[in-house]
Amino acid sequence: MSSEQPTDEPAYADRVYRSPMATVTGVLMLALLAWLCGDAVVRGGGNAPWIGLAAALFLVPLVVAFTIRPAVFANADRLRVRNPFRVIELPWGAVDSVRATFSTEVRAEGAKYQLWSVPVSLRDRKRANRAQQGRPSRLGGLLGRSMTAPGQGGTQPDEVRRAAADQTVDELRELRERGASRAGAQGSVKVTWSYEIIAPAVVGALILIVLLATG
Repeated sequence: MSSEQPTDEPAYADRVYRSPMATVTGVLMLALLAWLCGDAVVRGGGNAPWIGLAAALFLVPLVVAFTIRPAVFANADRLRVRNPFRVIELPWGAVDSVRATFSTEVRAEGAKYQLWSVPVSLRDRKRANRAQQGRPSRLGGLLGRSMTAPGQGGTQPDEVRRAAADQTVDELRELRERGASRAGAQGSVKVTWSYEIIAPAVVGALILIVLLATG
């Protein structure tokens, strides 16, 4: 039996790109919602427990959708973008470009898709540009020296100086260039709506409206 992989099988596991800050924010918001809604359910009177449950049903999916859920998965064959309400699967052969301006986006088949999990920080980009130009950081300037690690010279590789979003875009572009001609990287873009997020949020919103209107 041959041990070789099929030519259209990814050569390595998915690379996953998330926003750590968004994930931390989401966890904190969920904890706050659990405390507020749980208190309404346990201690509230009248319709308060039901309002608390409806609010949780409405808000929890939205918090998850915009903070914890967004992620980008990339391998040798394709890019899978998990945004708040949609999942976009893009074979590299169908991708026209990946770029980061004021937001990170991928263009394919005449459409544009934003990468929610790869936010562009203009402050991060300015800091990286200052480092590329050899300018000391503000703290380094105040102390009268450049902020380089012990044992390192004043110059660093260009990769270190790139903003996080730009580094991610560079990696995705490299994957696209390498994988666009692979047999497994051909096909059309597929967009799937995330009803597991949309449905409970809509139901929770409707119940909440009814309870508030009749309360």
